[in-house]
Amino acid sequence: MKTKLMNIAIAAVMLLGMGSCKLDYFPSDELNSDLLLQDAKGAEYIMDGCYAIMKDEVEFLGYSSGNTYARHYFQLSEFPGDNICLSAHTIDPLYEATAYMMNDGLKNVGTLWMIGYKIIYMTNTVISTLDESDANNKQLLGEAYFMRGLMHLQMVTLFAKPYSMGRDNIGVPLRTTTASDKIVRNPVGEVYDQIVADLKKAAELMGASRGNAGYPSHDAALGVLSRVYLYMDDYDNCIATVDEMLAGADPSSKLESTGGFATYFANAKTSKETLFCIAHEVSDDCGQSSIGSMYLKDGIGWGEVYPSDPLMYLYERYPDDVRYSSFIIPQFSDNNDMRVYVTIPATDDDPEAPHIKQRFNLIDDGAGNYSFKDGSTTYNIEKRKINGEGKQDAAGEYVEYHVNFKGEDCLCRINHDVTLRTGFTIPMVFVNKFSYQDGNPMLSSPVLCRWGEVILNRAEAYAKSGQDAKALADVNVIRTRAGIPAEGMFAAGNMHGYDNVLDVVLDERRMELAFEGHRMFDVYRNKRDMDRRYAGAQPFKIVPYTEPHIQYPIPNNEWTVSGIEQNPGY
Repeated sequence: MKTKLMNIAIAAVMLLGMGSCKLDYFPSDELNSDLLLQDAKGAEYIMDGCYAIMKDEVEFLGYSSGNTYARHYFQLSEFPGDNICLSAHTIDPLYEATAYMMNDGLKNVGTLWMIGYKIIYMTNTVISTLDESDANNKQLLGEAYFMRGLMHLQMVTLFAKPYSMGRDNIGVPLRTTTASDKIVRNPVGEVYDQIVADLKKAAELMGASRGNAGYPSHDAALGVLSRVYLYMDDYDNCIATVDEMLAGADPSSKLESTGGFATYFANAKTSKETLFCIAHEVSDDCGQSSIGSMYLKDGIGWGEVYPSDPLMYLYERYPDDVRYSSFIIPQFSDNNDMRVYVTIPATDDDPEAPHIKQRFNLIDDGAGNYSFKDGSTTYNIEKRKINGEGKQDAAGEYVEYHVNFKGEDCLCRINHDVTLRTGFTIPMVFVNKFSYQDGNPMLSSPVLCRWGEVILNRAEAYAKSGQDAKALADVNVIRTRAGIPAEGMFAAGNMHGYDNVLDVVLDERRMELAFEGHRMFDVYRNKRDMDRRYAGAQPFKIVPYTEPHIQYPIPNNEWTVSGIEQNPGY
């Protein structure tokens, strides 16, 4: 029987001539290892094609509009987390991921799998063809190893359990040749071991990138490798890898300045902080089908995915934090009144119904006590001191606001009046991390690895290996760049209400890397449950890390053809 993954021997590079990448490729059905040997540019064509098909629209089961690897990866890795709220139901297949209602027929999931393994096949063609002893081949060979490692990493993190839950758990097919042998799902540990080997080989072969950050480099390989080691709980190697990258340099020297970071994502492909991104040009604008369209309206976008209440609580501790002031855009109403927004949970009669916010005028007695009226009833707002979430009060403690509203314990937020979108119940708060490249509100070059993450990879490794002072020092590098004042820095004697350093690091990762596709992995690999009890159209519940649907299903048109095992629960 033909296996689906290997049924791309002829079609593996069909996408090279599609979409916006205007390169002079060989005909798709003629580019093979023999031609690569005959044409010095052949390997370059294939590697450029790998980068192109991550951003180009492709057709899959009759679905093409907005059907890009980049869009699906950033939605499927971010939307099941607790950084976002969905303002309303949508017919877009992104909703199923957001609501943990995945099934094996989803076109976004199928497209991601198809393109991921096409790229792996294409890299195997380059690796099996180029002679490593020829110095002229090393950079392209390094790129091929990098992309093969990166694609296997994205497949295994999306379609299998985290490494921390066991090396022997079923993983994903590991493909290191172009041979069309029987497809099996290799154990998670075997897949990760190969990823490590590929990224180390990529770093060995590559120097600086061939161009902007849309091409990988030696440091890009090591940056992703530091993440892999962290995911494998190999803290010593994670720390050593970041140390090797820094080579004695101050980590702050690798970051954009505070002022420069305000426009970083619009300029990601040329920034010194970016290690690897999916580089887009003006001709790659996907308009309403772009990644940014769900986060931002600004004329053409949908603007229906907003930051969650818990994330907003974190950002609002320091309003001048550039990660809040520059990338989070509340749509304030014309008046400047203070309001209290109360999250009304779904009812027992309809637990899956969208849970809404209600907006009330805030009553402030001048002594730090808040309340509001609903009709003739006055509700007093409770200020709860918490560990690591909430807003700092005058005493320097982090707090959340709650209210017993009609017999329910409800989370509430207090801030300036934010517009309620017509027909919606969630205040509009836009995000522009995927916008404004070349001034276009829907264009960006989405970042897959950057120095901000790498420094926090080391911070988490330090925290988990008992080196608390070093972990906090790395966190403070990130916070200083964010523009947080000296009194907001962490030290052993000034933990701002946190019980442990790991929680500090994870919250800093949450703020720094929000919407970039890390949060879901960070929560589940640390064997923590996902608390989504906040307003939005997603189900109001805690998702346990043992929930089978934290892994995506193997696409129907894969397992029914190749016969590989489906994930439990599907």
